[in-house]
Amino acid sequence: MKLQIEPIGNAYSEQAIDLILTIQQQEFNIPITVDDQPDLKQIESFYHEAGGNFWGAFIEGELVGSIALVKFDEKAGAIRKMFVKKEFRGKELNIAQILLEILIAFCRENKIDDIYLGTISVLKAAQRFYERNDFVKIKKENLPERFPLMSADDIFYHIHID
Repeated sequence: MKLQIEPIGNAYSEQAIDLILTIQQQEFNIPITVDDQPDLKQIESFYHEAGGNFWGAFIEGELVGSIALVKFDEKAGAIRKMFVKKEFRGKELNIAQILLEILIAFCRENKIDDIYLGTISVLKAAQRFYERNDFVKIKKENLPERFPLMSADDIFYHIHID
């Protein structure tokens, strides 16, 4: 199984929606719909044009993971859409780690020093993953004013990169 990670655009909207909604709704019973996430239908205008990016992880042509960066300030971005299909998770393929490292490298290249993210309390493995990667939990009221809040998120993290 060969893993390929590349930036994706609107041509992959349907695959991204399928990947992400399946995990959100069926695996974690999060009451969120595609209408709550209009960014998935406009990847290019929402992520790319503002100076962020959206990456897909592919195995044999199948989209099995994603991560995105919303640039919301000159030197700040928010991680969004960090998902890996259940059967492709874990240390063996290390997809989540590779996706995160690609996003951080992109931030360094583009002089984005502060990365924030929101997640949901039921996503325990996600919280452990971010904490292992030196993200620090912060209170909602300590988020930057322009942080793009998602209604479902109730736990927030920050990391400063050099």
